[in-house]
Amino acid sequence: MDGVTQWRINEAGQGEAITLDAKGVCGLDPVQPGLVWLHVNCAKDGAQAWIENIGVEPLVLRALLAPETRPRCTLHGEGVLMNLRGVNLNTGDEVEDMVSLRMWITERLVITVQMRRSMAVSDVQNSVARGEGPNSAAELVARLALRLADRAEPVVAGLNEKVDILEDQVLEGISPLTRRDLGEIRRMSIMLRRHMAPQRDALSTFEIEDLPWIKAHDRSRLREATERVTRLAEELDAIRDRAQVVHDQIMDTRAEAMNRQMLVLSVVAAIFLPLGLITGLLGINVGGIPGAAYVGAFWIVFFGLIVIGLALLWLFWKLGWLRRQ
Repeated sequence: MDGVTQWRINEAGQGEAITLDAKGVCGLDPVQPGLVWLHVNCAKDGAQAWIENIGVEPLVLRALLAPETRPRCTLHGEGVLMNLRGVNLNTGDEVEDMVSLRMWITERLVITVQMRRSMAVSDVQNSVARGEGPNSAAELVARLALRLADRAEPVVAGLNEKVDILEDQVLEGISPLTRRDLGEIRRMSIMLRRHMAPQRDALSTFEIEDLPWIKAHDRSRLREATERVTRLAEELDAIRDRAQVVHDQIMDTRAEAMNRQMLVLSVVAAIFLPLGLITGLLGINVGGIPGAAYVGAFWIVFFGLIVIGLALLWLFWKLGWLRRQ
């Protein structure tokens, strides 16, 4: 069936895989040897109806088909319910609109369900098809988690590079695009971080679960996946903090520019305030205005105002107002 793939892995003990018939329910047969990986892509027609009819426990089925999920790890009987998230690299989608991967994990059976295409899952599927399958269910989970981290690393590195560019732009001067780009980076880092942190906790919980079928080698691989996700979460924290610093620098630069402009306006107002007072007194329409009958009085007042204005400029310079610009 389109959208459903089944493999029996490690039947000969070397990681080889054979494809099973997706029309039946042979993947759930506990008698057959080897690890069975049943992957369902619910984006394909009929895939969801197929998994609803293969005999999966109702609680597990509800968890696998839940419309909204967050990364988690829950022990249920002898199996584990786990949800992971990966960056959305599908054409036309937003990267931060992360793709969910729901899993039901037992010693010899792993069921994975996705609602949208995940390139990380495709990477693991390709390795299984080449005969490089995992040796256990826990190792399969570790491989999926590592591939999810591999796909997320270039996205996080791209955010780091964008922050570097914006920091340089702030040092050189504010451009109209700087604040909009900064807001986009902060939004992406926050949304990615929202899922990376619980994903780290989910992998760590799975690693320390006291299940007899999780071997020492599997725990080592799971620990590596946990550390990779932890590092991504820390880098996203650093990106968010750096973006906040850049934002503060932009606000400080804008405040400083506004203060300089206000200082110029204050200096201009301080210069013209006494000049306006003098011209106002000389312009009142009452008798006894000095120089009203003298032809050269206008020029005397004119040059007197220039002298007063220059004297005020010199005073402001001595006070340091102009030098602060």
